[in-house]
Amino acid sequence: MRIARRRVLNASLAAPALLLTHGARAQDAAWPSRPIRFVVPFSPAGTTDITARLAAEMVGRRLGQQVVVENRPGASGNIAAEMVARSAPDGYTMLVNAISTAAINYTLFGERMPVKPEELAAVALLIRVPNVVFVPASSPIRDLAGLIAAAKERPGALNYGSAGSGGSGHLAFELFKLRAGVKIEHVGYRGAGPMLVEAVAGRLDAACDNMPSCIGHIRDGRLRALAVTSAERAHALPDVPTFAEAGVQDAEATGWFGIQAPSRTPRAIIERMGRELDVVTRDAAYRARINELGGNPPNLKADGGTTPEAYEAFIAAEIRRWGEVIRATGITAD
Repeated sequence: MRIARRRVLNASLAAPALLLTHGARAQDAAWPSRPIRFVVPFSPAGTTDITARLAAEMVGRRLGQQVVVENRPGASGNIAAEMVARSAPDGYTMLVNAISTAAINYTLFGERMPVKPEELAAVALLIRVPNVVFVPASSPIRDLAGLIAAAKERPGALNYGSAGSGGSGHLAFELFKLRAGVKIEHVGYRGAGPMLVEAVAGRLDAACDNMPSCIGHIRDGRLRALAVTSAERAHALPDVPTFAEAGVQDAEATGWFGIQAPSRTPRAIIERMGRELDVVTRDAAYRARINELGGNPPNLKADGGTTPEAYEAFIAAEIRRWGEVIRATGITAD
């Protein structure tokens, strides 16, 4: 009798757990049953926003649900990162991360960083992009050597703009300053959009930004490109030299963007979104559009595709790499 009662008791205790597991699996299987939010940590018109809207449209068609892009700029992307990390882990709110929010900020902000790496789960890498150093079309500076000469002639008198502290544009230019031995003051903005307005208007001496957000202004002659930060020339701007070609060595720095979700999001949902985005980033139309913007789609061999596991390893390596750069250069958050 005691054995029978014990079996009944164990079965009754196990029943709720089984029901919860079954319910969770059913919920995962039904995902997505409503629109999904892609939260962009910067203002519209920047590379993060451009990439987010392209990916949202294409993955939304595959999922059969609308994917809405929501811009939440501020604090070098930390406002959006914290918002997503604290949101319900149900697969309906995801972060379109940048190199800053996913890697650089952890060292740059240190104890002031409101999110820890383990609070956001990697989903997929979407794009890698070179940065461009440029000046207003009205500037007398014609090339990178001219910028270096002007900066050395008047140390600290020139300024340069970026889409925000901690972004790849900011760090790329700081690395350039270190290697070139010049002093140029940083002016950080809340995204590429407002920074580009100031650059086009001639209110900045120079600037550095991801190619997709500034390439239109360069092509139409409102900005003059001086150099790209990648190891090789960019296919979209083949006449613009690299830092190395312009005489500045060991200053390579490229940006990247992808998708993260709250870490407690069910693994089945993360893997489903990862699979769908992997298909999107392999799509010929997606890759053609990214190339047109001056970016590079994920290198399916070098980057390991866009699976959650591959992206997680990629992010961990970038956190270590940029931590070393920040400590070596002494860069601080403005």
